[in-house]
Amino acid sequence: QVQLAESGGGLVQTGGSLRLSCAASERTFSRLSVGWFRQSPGKERECVAASSSGGSIYYGESVKGRFTISRDNAKKTMYLQMNSLKFEDTAVYYCAADEESNWPDRIHYWGQGTQVTVSS
Repeated sequence: QVQLAESGGGLVQTGGSLRLSCAASERTFSRLSVGWFRQSPGKERECVAASSSGGSIYYGESVKGRFTISRDNAKKTMYLQMNSLKFEDTAVYYCAADEESNWPDRIHYWGQGTQVTVSS
């Protein structure tokens, strides 16, 4: 069982930056593919960024060039650096982790979610 604990959400003005962190309990964190999803009211949950256990990186089209995913396997922590934030980035952000074979439709481990609000 992998437990994920998020931090770093909050209120920021348009054009500002935030960094989300997600600490994992799993000792074999380096073997997991990890990522960040978001969901806003009335919209489906979308994957904004992911980092596979093999080193591949994925970004959603709407965040390319603005968001950066990273991971520190020694600290069992993943990060999402969000720059040039837009009003439409407002959402609850969730971190997620699982074996690569379970991505993206059968992910078992999720953080509790952290609210990001971008004011115009």
